[in-house]
Amino acid sequence: MPSKPAGAANPTTKPLFPFLDLKAQYAQIRTEIQAAVNRVFESQHFILGPEVDQLEQELARYVGTQFAIGCASGSDALLLALMALEVGPGDEVITPPFTFVATAGSIARLRARPVFVDIDPETYNLDPGKLERAITSRTKAIMPVHLFGLAAQMDPILKIAVQRSLPVIEDAAQAIGAAYHGRAAGTMGHFGCFSFFPSKNLGGAGDGGLITTNDPILAERLKLLHIHGSPRKYEYELLGMNSRLDALQAAVLRVKLQYVEQWTEGRIRNADRYRALFAKSACGDQIVVPQTSHNFRHVYNQFVVRVKQRDALKKHLQAAGIPSEIYYPHPLHLQPAFAFLGHKAGDFPETERACREVLALPVFPELTAEQQQLIVKACEEFYAQPATSPVTAGKK
Repeated sequence: MPSKPAGAANPTTKPLFPFLDLKAQYAQIRTEIQAAVNRVFESQHFILGPEVDQLEQELARYVGTQFAIGCASGSDALLLALMALEVGPGDEVITPPFTFVATAGSIARLRARPVFVDIDPETYNLDPGKLERAITSRTKAIMPVHLFGLAAQMDPILKIAVQRSLPVIEDAAQAIGAAYHGRAAGTMGHFGCFSFFPSKNLGGAGDGGLITTNDPILAERLKLLHIHGSPRKYEYELLGMNSRLDALQAAVLRVKLQYVEQWTEGRIRNADRYRALFAKSACGDQIVVPQTSHNFRHVYNQFVVRVKQRDALKKHLQAAGIPSEIYYPHPLHLQPAFAFLGHKAGDFPETERACREVLALPVFPELTAEQQQLIVKACEEFYAQPATSPVTAGKK
């Protein structure tokens, strides 16, 4: 770390290391990736075909479902799941407002209404205690999110869903490999929706997605919907869409799937190290680190801490060459795109508080212990400043 006083560094300091080092990941598997890509080019079979078929089978085994259907993105996975349930105008789908826009956006695109339920402040996931009061006669489905790689509290959610005869769509875009009471994320509801965006724990060389299900009827419907509803060339049973997973992406993902458990364990190791480092640090009472229990397998797509003076801390880290990100700075219910819902500030206070306080620190598997020590030291320097030392993190 620079020997300058805290805050004295240039605010445009070049990062000492990336927030996510995909180049380091690629360096480990370059030869295998290149061979897989060459295999596709030699075959000249770029749309669907054996690479996609084999990836779907391999992912179904890895996740633990009977069926897995590839598609063009995680956003499309959510949309296709809703389409398979025939969600449409006038319907309501319950989901949290603290998530990426695609979750609620997929609902609104079908001219259905996203009905927001606030989050649990400790997990950032949908609060099951607030779920039942949001259900109406127009509710068509429940869409919990396994945010940052931590599964939502699925037992109470599923109990309410069963009592109300409502299907559940798991947004598992950030949670491949995560588990809840021994059950894998994406296997507990009617659908699991995954993303292969490059920053995910299992990321492709571009966009890609997957839908999992154990229902053979829904699986057949999905297989039609993502290829224009066409069982045979120029015949259309359903009004579907073009959302196919490219063979090139499938080939890349098949290589990476062999390493995803190794990389996940690396993320878990780094998360555990953060907890130990912050517990011993001078700023340990200023930073609320993510917690989990033996009943959960948190896969840490992001390591998100909660702090007061978040923006000032982020600026300080940037000046020290430490990368960080904010997931998410603005709640969905206050975004202009969802103004038609008529929400106002204060409607979902835990979501709004999280948007003010969360900060994601690097946690990629190639992150070194020395780099983590630099990150924690920079946080200590920030909280050692007289202007910030009295501030607490507002733990519950």
